[in-house]
Amino acid sequence: SGSFQDAGVVQCAYNLNFPLHVVPASSAPCPPWSAFSVSSPAVVLETAEDRPEAVVVRLYEAHGSTVVTWLQTSLPVKEAMLCDLLERPAAQGCLPLEPQGVRLSFTPFHVLSVLFVLRQ
Repeated sequence: SGSFQDAGVVQCAYNLNFPLHVVPASSAPCPPWSAFSVSSPAVVLETAEDRPEAVVVRLYEAHGSTVVTWLQTSLPVKEAMLCDLLERPAAQGCLPLEPQGVRLSFTPFHVLSVLFVLRQ
């Protein structure tokens, strides 16, 4: 017994529908690397799209909860801002870039898009 959140149903569904792709590589050790990470298991990073000099990331809350999460990136970010689904910057301006990333607040099943402008 337990909830679908505790069982990890959302993550298992993604693992089934988007399996890892195996590619040939050398046997030399390679340090782990991730372009993005999200601190809450309730928030799913759905897509990341390239634009000239920027990346747009779409996330959604998948557990039906209200949650605050941190979105971290290893990319060289100059500024970050919320944007609409057409990738136009939102009126509230830039989001604070903090050491733990960008702080995002979600209500149940809420979708957010974040535009990261990259340093050149």
